[in-house]
Amino acid sequence: MATRLDGPRLPARSGQAKQLVVILHGFGADGQDLISLGQQWSQILPDAAFVAPNAHEPCEHMPSGRQWFRLTDRNPHEHWSGACAAAPILDGFIDEELARHSLPGSQVALVGFSQGACLTSETVLRNPRPYGFVGVLSGGAIGPPGTPRDYQGTLAGATVFLGCSDHDPHIPLARVKETTAVFTRMGATVTERIYPGSSHGINDDEITYLRAGLAALAK
Repeated sequence: MATRLDGPRLPARSGQAKQLVVILHGFGADGQDLISLGQQWSQILPDAAFVAPNAHEPCEHMPSGRQWFRLTDRNPHEHWSGACAAAPILDGFIDEELARHSLPGSQVALVGFSQGACLTSETVLRNPRPYGFVGVLSGGAIGPPGTPRDYQGTLAGATVFLGCSDHDPHIPLARVKETTAVFTRMGATVTERIYPGSSHGINDDEITYLRAGLAALAK
């Protein structure tokens, strides 16, 4: 039986979804951790449906949480194989949600934090559907040093925002820079913001950029 995702949802305030916003939580959390962002963003996107799926695996270090892939020893090879397994699961879920609301891919936004941001990057780059907006917060494309970045397709027309601390204890800045370069090479319009001295989290400036990107989705 194929692995399927589920999690908290918020219906469109207008009663008819014209956009879909998918929000991916970080390691050890679950969909409830970030669905509140949908409550905030529904003010500017009354026609958007929001969903924050729970990761498909129980978290090994936090029994009450979930994980998109294992982080037992921060081995990049382990992370890479985990992302290879998780990306098609998430992509299938997005297909199901678009079908649920009878929406085209151009009306979907995918926003991820931390491990969810890494999976967001890998999913978007592997299957470049015409995303309307992509938000990558404290994360990026992953894999061992030297992993080929030979992703196929184009992201022309997609708007991407990447935000991260310059000394994030979990995400090397070089990974963020590389991810920005790959998205740009594939034709996306990319905004990158590096925050000096900030922690591993979501800050107010990032929320401002996300709000602007999502608002443009509705135009």
